[in-house]
Amino acid sequence: MSSTESARGEVDRPLLLQLERRLRQLIETLYPDERTRPGYARLAKEIRESTGGAISATYLWELATGKKRNVTLEQLDTLAQFFGVPLEYFLSDEVCERVNTQLALATALRDTKIRNLALRAEGLSSASLDALLTMVTEARKLQNLSHVDESDHTAHQAGER
Repeated sequence: MSSTESARGEVDRPLLLQLERRLRQLIETLYPDERTRPGYARLAKEIRESTGGAISATYLWELATGKKRNVTLEQLDTLAQFFGVPLEYFLSDEVCERVNTQLALATALRDTKIRNLALRAEGLSSASLDALLTMVTEARKLQNLSHVDESDHTAHQAGER
């Protein structure tokens, strides 16, 4: 069996694998605490109530686990509407990456201390901001935290000016 074939002998479809991963990531972002994360039944109900789209718990579970192979454009649109992402999030690596960067920022800003730090940094000189960034980078190293790719933030800032 080649590396592009699944255990069932089907050719893997990258878009379907991406859909599974991207849907799970949106669920985890919207509901970061696993203990309070809703099950697929409650999540499907929330989706139906907020969008008016028809989606069942079983269908949602099948999409999130990669069991469903024939997703419709209507279902993708419903999911995009519920999670507040463009439809292209599910179809384009570039859009997905851009949205994930925005979602990571929104997630970080849920933390009161991070939000306060960001708000207090506004108005500081470029030199002061550079010093703060250096301090945060060193603190992350001391705590063995992953490196933050600054190119995403630089590209985002350039687009805002």
